Order: sequence, then C-alpha cells, then structure tokens
Amino acid sequence: MADYITTYSKIHFTPLEPKPEQILIADIAHPLSLLTRANGHFEQFYSVGQHSIQCANEAAARGYTRRLILACLLHDASEAYLSDITRPVKKNLPGYREAERVLQNAIYKKFLGSVPDEEEAKQIRHVDDTCLYFEFLHFAGEKLFEQPGEMRSEADFALHPFAETEAEFLRLFHRYCV
Repeated sequence: MADYITTYSKIHFTPLEPKPEQILIADIAHPLSLLTRANGHFEQFYSVGQHSIQCANEAAARGYTRRLILACLLHDASEAYLSDITRPVKKNLPGYREAERVLQNAIYKKFLGSVPDEEEAKQIRHVDDTCLYFEFLHFAGEKLFEQPGEMRSEADFALHPFAETEAEFLRLFHRYCV
C-alpha cells in the first residue's frame, strides 16, 4: 500500500510529508464540504466546511484582519487530508496531533506566508471554540463550556448542498487571500 492519498484533483499527496506545491485549495474545499462535524452525531448533517465558513464569518464580524479571517477559514484544512477526529480522542493521539500540526503549518505557510503567531493562534482558537459551543448548543442541546465566547456573526446551521458549501468556501478563500 502506498504512503499517499489520491486527492480530489488527482494528486498523489503524502500527508505525513506535505509538499507545498501539492497543497491545492480545491483539495481542501471539496472534502471539507463532505466531512461531517461531530462524527455525524448531530441530528442533521453539518460539515467541517460549514464550520470553517462560520469561523471565517465570525472573525470578519469581530473586525479581524484579512490574514486572520483566512486563517480561521483554513484552521481545519489539514482535516481534508487526515480526516476529522473528535477532540476527546485526538488529545490522546500524540502521533496524529504531530502529523496534523506539521500539515496544518504547511497549509498556513502556503496560503498565509507564515504560521500564525501565538496571539493569532489564540484568536483562532477563541473563534473556533465559540463556533463549536454554538454548534453543540444548536444541534445537541449541550453547553460544552460554562462561559462561551460572544457570537458576533449570525450562525447558519441550515443544511446546504455540498457544492454550495464548497463554492462558498472558495469564494471566501479568494476574497481574503493575502
């Protein structure tokens, strides 16, 4: 068995040894529109792509820079190549976390020019956690944290066709590309 995956654009991509020239936005937008959040345990399909779009919209509503909005859009981009693993499992898989870190940093370097610094990473995590909180509140009726962040954008939890989510992801990417 080969050590690569064949991406949506038919590239043989090695997730554990990412090459910048092989990281394509189409190979991120397409699979993220098809990957489900919460491992499919919500009553309705909600994709990682929709979550990423919500994060970008939330960053924009907070008045963040174009770079930070794009970083929020791309914060789960490694999952297009590695898949989404729930937080309770992921925190116990150090090898996966390292592979995810290396790949996510390669994606950030490709599209942002550099990896977000410590302050930017804190802002990205805050947006991600805020969106996560409201997703679980909406879909599962569960409050994940005692003090959620303030949601400044309007959450969109509607079921959207995959192609629509992919197109919106690409539209935002091109709008905020730095």
